[in-house]
Amino acid sequence: MATQISAQYVKELRQMTGAGMMDCKKALQESDGDVDKAIEALRQKGLASANKKSGRRTAEGLIESYIHAGSKIGVMVELNCETDFVARRIEFQELAKNIAMQIAASPNVEYVSIDNIPTHVIQNEKNIESGKDDLINKPESVKEQIVEGRIKKRLNELSLMNQAFIRNTDITIQDLINEKISLMGENIQIRRFVRFLLGEGIEKINQNFSDEVASMIKS
Repeated sequence: MATQISAQYVKELRQMTGAGMMDCKKALQESDGDVDKAIEALRQKGLASANKKSGRRTAEGLIESYIHAGSKIGVMVELNCETDFVARRIEFQELAKNIAMQIAASPNVEYVSIDNIPTHVIQNEKNIESGKDDLINKPESVKEQIVEGRIKKRLNELSLMNQAFIRNTDITIQDLINEKISLMGENIQIRRFVRFLLGEGIEKINQNFSDEVASMIKS
């Protein structure tokens, strides 16, 4: 029977190695919770290297697009890597397609990562949460904790990297990218994306057919 490993334990190993969550969990289970052995196993498999590659320059890659069924939602995303060789790999192209689909399925996502969220946006969210009626009579220390928790949740909602991957909800988009970095041996970065929603920003006029006919007769 596999050793039971807590989510926090797995998260800590992922932060230490940069390997994917599922790889870290498996390594810990196989090593009976021994962190040093788990790290050694990940290194032997070439999975404990994503963090080391994260600072390397990414000037190649591709721009992927996705149009959702019904043609009412469209996405374009730029995914970067280090070499054109990796950009042409089927695994990299599939990653780009999956990320584009993820963006289409995540209407609340506005930024690549929490680090990309402007300070004024974070401050505005804090002001909104701090002014909510359910916090008025709370002690200040309790109020701060509640606001901090809500802000953290909100920032996670806005960040693409913090989303659960739609094809495997046990991992995040960050985990998915880390796994591909380990697989392909190059730094991979989502540089930017844009989402198009049909009719967004246009005031729609609801007018039934009879009203339209009456309008035409009067004119």
